[in-house]
Amino acid sequence: MSSSLIIATLAAGLAGFAPPAIDVPSMVVAVGGDCGAAAAQVVAETGGELLSAQPTGDGKCVVTVLIPGNGGRPKKVTMRVAM
Repeated sequence: MSSSLIIATLAAGLAGFAPPAIDVPSMVVAVGGDCGAAAAQVVAETGGELLSAQPTGDGKCVVTVLIPGNGGRPKKVTMRVAM
């Protein structure tokens, strides 16, 4: 089923048809800094492994790390720190 869709798409492309225009909103958010230093600080404090670091609109970062837990199962910790 999906192979016929791929073939049809390729054929349309070879025939000179333009791809349909898709209006996708921009997912880029401009921030005054990045969360690199905040993430490094949280990793150093917890001894964990960085999962994500996302800026917020108020000049802070939400940093999520995995830290070693009891019995070998890691624990996910989320911290909100200044940039």
